Amino acid sequence: MNTLECAARKSFVQVVNNFLGNTKAANHARLISPMIEAFQKLGCLMSIKMHFLFSHMEKFPENLGAMSDEQGERFHQDMRQMEERYQGRWDAVMMADYCWSLKRDNTAAAHTRESKKRRFMP
Repeated sequence: MNTLECAARKSFVQVVNNFLGNTKAANHARLISPMIEAFQKLGCLMSIKMHFLFSHMEKFPENLGAMSDEQGERFHQDMRQMEERYQGRWDAVMMADYCWSLKRDNTAAAHTRESKKRRFMP
């Protein structure tokens, strides 16, 4: 293993142990940036999952170990659906569509406007 690969592995292990486990370290933001840089030096492209990790760190709960497998499986199903819809083209439009789909799917969200459509109950 060369020095670049070793640095990438060490930074990945630090992120797994201090961010993705049962406890989130206070310096979690400083752990993720070196990992992203190490993988970019290796020539790895940033996947959609890495983009979400890097761009939305503050949205992750304090205890990621408590997340269920169903939530992780839903993310993979959503990504598969986006890949089929955009046929492998990863761009800003696809990212925006995914973010809006998350916002639309939130059933507990309160809306400020009422619909003007009439609803008939059976």
